[in-house]
Amino acid sequence: MNLIRSRYALILTVVLLLQGGFFYLVAERQEVVPEMVPLDGLPNRIGSFEALKSVNIDQETRDLLRADDLLYRQYADSSSGQRVDLFVAYFKTQRYGQSPHSPKNCLPGSGWQSLGTDRPVIQLNGGPGSIQVNRYIVQKGEDTGVTMYWYQTHSRVIASEYWAKFWLVADALRYHRSDTALVRVTIPVTSSEVDKATASGVEFIRAVFPELQRIMPI
Repeated sequence: MNLIRSRYALILTVVLLLQGGFFYLVAERQEVVPEMVPLDGLPNRIGSFEALKSVNIDQETRDLLRADDLLYRQYADSSSGQRVDLFVAYFKTQRYGQSPHSPKNCLPGSGWQSLGTDRPVIQLNGGPGSIQVNRYIVQKGEDTGVTMYWYQTHSRVIASEYWAKFWLVADALRYHRSDTALVRVTIPVTSSEVDKATASGVEFIRAVFPELQRIMPI
């Protein structure tokens, strides 16, 4: 137990040092803040998924997240009817303390209990490329959900919150940029359909990823 605590203390120290280094760097350098196509430019039809509706995000939540652009849209598979919720929060800069809120912190704070987590690798369509994402299975009362999420920048996809901090500093040094997006795909299911819901989530991610690349600043 002491070894585990020491490991987490070390990781936390490294993360804090990286954050401190980042804020020092951007204070001394002119940051590049790119323009981006609005998130609502994502198509209503993505692969076999058709948009059901865009969900309004209340002002209190917007003030809490402090993102420069937000999208919360519900899709459904035209063949199976499986619903998939897409949430994207985009930050032009993290210079002034704005940063994505990890679902691993937000969901438990909203009353969801973790049933398991892992990091599957998803093979993308149309090529040999792949991305690693977080899969987070949660339950609240009788409701179960599969959440798959990642952090996306102009040059990479990152699953780990700790590596996201590392690349934040690296990109500030190399590119003078700190823009990023949190992409979260949530599939509501019953506990007996977790694998089926995961498969639907993977199919949706394969379809939506090229669209995200299209609108993300390069």
